[in-house]
Amino acid sequence: MTDDAARLVELALAGDADAADTLVRRHMGAAYAVALAITRNPQDAEDVAQDAFVLALERLAECRDPRRFAGWLIRIVRNRAFNHRRYLGIRAAEPLDEAFQSPGGASPADDAERADLRDRLNAAVAELPQSQREVLLLHDLEGWKHREIGEVLGMPEGTVRYHLFNARRAVRGRLQALVREED
Repeated sequence: MTDDAARLVELALAGDADAADTLVRRHMGAAYAVALAITRNPQDAEDVAQDAFVLALERLAECRDPRRFAGWLIRIVRNRAFNHRRYLGIRAAEPLDEAFQSPGGASPADDAERADLRDRLNAAVAELPQSQREVLLLHDLEGWKHREIGEVLGMPEGTVRYHLFNARRAVRGRLQALVREED
């Protein structure tokens, strides 16, 4: 996406292990978020993201526009995730434990409340259509800008905003419905 990314790709192609490591560190979160949106399983998402990075680094010379490394990588992640999901079949969603770890020193009641909220949030996110899950996770979990998400997922920025709006509304509605059911 930037000249900095292009420089890192060039250095990695020249054999600079630190540059390759920097590429991995910068993009692992986004790769994981996209893989998770597709596989709906944290362990599978980790495997897919790591597998995609290995493949990307092996085929780095095939990246036609090094400035757009992130988009090229995310396409690899998406393809690997779809292949993985097809191979295993669609499985039920599991919690995003790593994303919602409780801070140290919390009481057991706080931990239980966080676990309940995490389970509800996971269930609400799992019900979203895949495109909405991808946009929501990249934007809200990874902090990507609308333009960046659009470039990587191949959709106009307005469509990204639309998916994000609808995803947030659906998650909020699902959580509110769960609270009403309890009352």
